[in-house]
Amino acid sequence: MFYAIRHFTRYRYSRPVWQSAMELRMQPRSEHTQRCFTFQLSISPLTRVFSYQDYLGNFVHHFDVPGQHRQLTIIADALVDVENPDPLPESLGPDAWDELDAIIDRDDYWDMLMPSRFARTSVELEELAREFGVDRRDGRQPLELLTTLNRKLYHHFSYVKSSTAVDTAIEEAIRARTGVCQDFAHIMISMVRNLRIPCRYVSGYLHRDPGHADRSDDGATHAWVEALLPQIGWVGFDPTNNLIVGGRHIRTAVGRDYADVPPTVGTMKGNAETELQVRVRVIPSDAVLPPDKEFAADEEWTRFLESDLQAETLHAQQQQQAQQ
Repeated sequence: MFYAIRHFTRYRYSRPVWQSAMELRMQPRSEHTQRCFTFQLSISPLTRVFSYQDYLGNFVHHFDVPGQHRQLTIIADALVDVENPDPLPESLGPDAWDELDAIIDRDDYWDMLMPSRFARTSVELEELAREFGVDRRDGRQPLELLTTLNRKLYHHFSYVKSSTAVDTAIEEAIRARTGVCQDFAHIMISMVRNLRIPCRYVSGYLHRDPGHADRSDDGATHAWVEALLPQIGWVGFDPTNNLIVGGRHIRTAVGRDYADVPPTVGTMKGNAETELQVRVRVIPSDAVLPPDKEFAADEEWTRFLESDLQAETLHAQQQQQAQQ
C-alpha cells in the first residue's frame, strides 16, 4: 500500500526569538517491507537543511535560523510503500529461549537490553509484571509471552489523550492505568527487557481506517515496540491497539526510547512563550499530497489558520503605525 504523509509542525512565539536550532527525525526508513520513495522538507523561515544517519540508521535533518522570527514552520512530505509482513509462526519450538540467549551472547544488543531514560524498571513495573504473570520461567515461548503482554496492556490500560506529557515517568501511567502510545510502548519495553529480550522503541505513523477500532489519536504520530525473536528477527507489537505491526504502520525511527527519536528537538534564544501546533495526515495515495488540501476539512486546522492570519494582520498593522 502506498501512503502519502504530511507532517506539519509550527512553533509560534509571543515575541521575536533568534538562533533557533532544530533536529528532525521525520523521514520514513527504507528497509524490509517498507520503502520511502520521496521525502521533502519545507522550512519557514527559509534556511539550509543538513542531514546524516545516526548509528541506528535513522535519518536526522538539522538546521538553524539565525535571524529574528516569530514563528517556525516545518512541513515534511513523504511517499511510502508498506507491505504486510509474513505471518508469524504458531510456535518457535521448544528451544526458543536457548536460541534467543545464544543470539544475545553472540551479537551486540546491550543497548536494547539495558534500562534507558524512559524505559526502566521500578517497584510499580515489577508489581505489574507479577499481576500480568510475565515470567520467562512459566513455560511459555517468547512469542506467546509477548503476544500475551501486548494484549494485557491493551485491556488493562485506558488510552486517554493528553493524560501524560513527553517526559512523564512510566510509574505515573502504571498507577493511573492510563496513558498514550508513548507510555504503552515504554511500559512494554521495560517489561520485555526484564525478560532478557532485546526490545526497542519505534516512532512513526499509523494509517487509520473505518475497518479498525484504533485507539491512537488521529492527526498525530504513533509509537510501538519491536522485540527480537529467534528465527524471525525484529517483530513489531502495538500495545496501544493490541496489534501485531503490519501494513498500516509506517516506521520513521528506532531507538532505546522516546528520548532517542523525537520528531523535533531544538532550542532558541529569546524570552517568549511558545505555542506548538502539530497535524499529521496519512492517506492511501500514489502521489505526494497536494499543498493544503489534506487539511481543508479539519476544523482545528481551520481555526488555527484563522488565528494565525489575524495575528499576522495585527502585526502588519502595528508595523505600519510605527512607521507613520
